[in-house]
Amino acid sequence: MLSLKHLSISSFNENIAYIHKDCNAYKVDDVSSLTKVEIHGGMKPIYAFLQIVDDEDIVQPTEIGLNNEAFEKINIPEGANVSMTIAPSAPSLVSIKRKINGNILNAGEYSSIINDITSHRYSNMDIASFLVASGSFMIAPEVLALTESLIGENTFHWDNENIVVDFHCLGGVPGNKTDIIIAAIVAAYGLPMPKTAAPSLTSCSGVADTFSVLANVNLDENKFKSIVKDHRAAIANYNSLPIAEASKTIASVERHLGLLQNQHLAASILAIKIAAGVTHLVLDIPVGPTSRIKSTTEAMRLRKLIEYVGDMLSIEIDVVITDGSEPIGNGIGSVLEARDIMKILRNKPDAPQDLLEKSLFLAGRVLEFDPQLRGGQGYVVAKEILSSGRALDAMNKIIYAQGKASQPKLGHLTRDIVATQSGVVESIDNTRINKIGVLAGAAQYAGAGLDLLKKVGDTVEQGETLYRIHSVNSTDFAFANSVVDGNTGYEINTKGVY
Repeated sequence: MLSLKHLSISSFNENIAYIHKDCNAYKVDDVSSLTKVEIHGGMKPIYAFLQIVDDEDIVQPTEIGLNNEAFEKINIPEGANVSMTIAPSAPSLVSIKRKINGNILNAGEYSSIINDITSHRYSNMDIASFLVASGSFMIAPEVLALTESLIGENTFHWDNENIVVDFHCLGGVPGNKTDIIIAAIVAAYGLPMPKTAAPSLTSCSGVADTFSVLANVNLDENKFKSIVKDHRAAIANYNSLPIAEASKTIASVERHLGLLQNQHLAASILAIKIAAGVTHLVLDIPVGPTSRIKSTTEAMRLRKLIEYVGDMLSIEIDVVITDGSEPIGNGIGSVLEARDIMKILRNKPDAPQDLLEKSLFLAGRVLEFDPQLRGGQGYVVAKEILSSGRALDAMNKIIYAQGKASQPKLGHLTRDIVATQSGVVESIDNTRINKIGVLAGAAQYAGAGLDLLKKVGDTVEQGETLYRIHSVNSTDFAFANSVVDGNTGYEINTKGVY
C-alpha cells in the first residue's frame, strides 16, 4: 500500500501518478516506456500514467503522488492508503488500429472506444490517434454510432415540454454570436431553450466566453434546469454540466492539436444537444472561402449527414446554410461581442445590422418549430419581440438569474489598422482576422480582440481606420502587430477610385 499525496500539477486533462525511484511497493528498474497504472482506494479505480522521480521532497518511497486531474477523480483525502497495479491496454485500441488500416467500425466498437475514453483508459496520445484515424474517413452509420456513444448515460428531461429548442452554429466566422440574441428572443416568446455553449476551441471567443462577460455560465444541472423552467432559457458552459463527458475530453485534445474534423464536430454537437434534452435544433452552416466550410457542395454533404443522424436519433433538425464570407458583427473578442449583442437587444441605432438581421432570421426559424406559426411568420414575430423590448427584458432576467458578471475592461493597448489606399473593401479573410485576434490575446483575455470599423462593400479613404486592435498585455500586442504588418486580412479594390 502507498500513502496518497496531492501534487498541485495540471497536465491538460491527463491523469499522472508519481512514485519514487526507490518505491517499496513497485519495482521501477524495468520501466523504460510510458506505463499506465490502475489505482485502487476510492469508490472506483482510476487510471493514470506513471512518472518516476528521484526527489523525496516530491514523493517519499512510501507515497504515490497524483496530479490535480487524478486527485480530483479519486476523490479521497491525502494520506489515505491506496494500491497500484499495472493497467492492461485499453481493449478498444484494437479498433483504433483497425480504423488506421482503413476498416469501417461498427456501433459496438465506437461504444467501446468512447467508454474507454470516458473511463480515462486513453492517453491524450491515444485520443489523438483516434481523431486522426477516424478523421481520414467516416461513413454515415459510423457518425451515427459515434453520436450515440457520445451522448452518454446522463440525459436531461424536461417534464411536460413537447418542444425543447436550441440553436448552434458550426463556426468558422469571427463574431457571429447570434446564439445569445436568439436565446433572448425565444425565451421572450416562451419556448424552452436550454442553451449549452462551448468555450473557444480555435477562435477568439466561444459563445460561453462571450456570455461570461454578462453572466455566470458555470451552472450546475439543478440551477440550469431551474432557470430554464422559470425564465424559459439559460446559457451554460456545457463543461459545467454532467453530460456528454467523453466529448469534453476529446474536445480538449482537439483544442491542443488545433484539429477540428467536420464529422466529429457534427457528432459532438448532436450528442451534447440530445443529452441536454433538446428535441428541435436549428443548425447554422456558414459557407465562405475563408470559413470552416468552403463551398455549398461541402455544406450540402454535411447537411445531409446531420439530417440523417438527427432523423435516426429522433431530434428534429433545421439545417440552414448561410453566408460566411466575412466576419459578422463589429466586435471580435468577448467584451466587444457582448457590446454588439447588448446594442442589438437595446435597439441602439449603431447596432451592427448584419448581426441583427442574421439573428432575426435564425430566431424566426427556431420560433417556427411552434406549430402555431406558419412558415415565414417567425421572422416577423422575432422582430416584434426584439423591437418591443421584450427580448431585452428576457435577457436581463436570465442574466440576473445566472448571476450578473463583473464587467471586464476592454484592452488598453490599441492600434488602428488603416487602409494603405483608397477604394472599396472587397473581401475580409476570416482566418486571418481570427489569427490576429487570437494573437492579440482574445482567446485568453475577455478584453482583447478586434473592433471592425469597415465591412465588405464599404468605401474607404487612404489612411482611414479598417479596424482597431485591443490587447491586455504587451507581449500579445507585439505578436498581433508583427503579424498584421504582413497582411491585414482586408482586400481593397481600387478600380474606379481616383
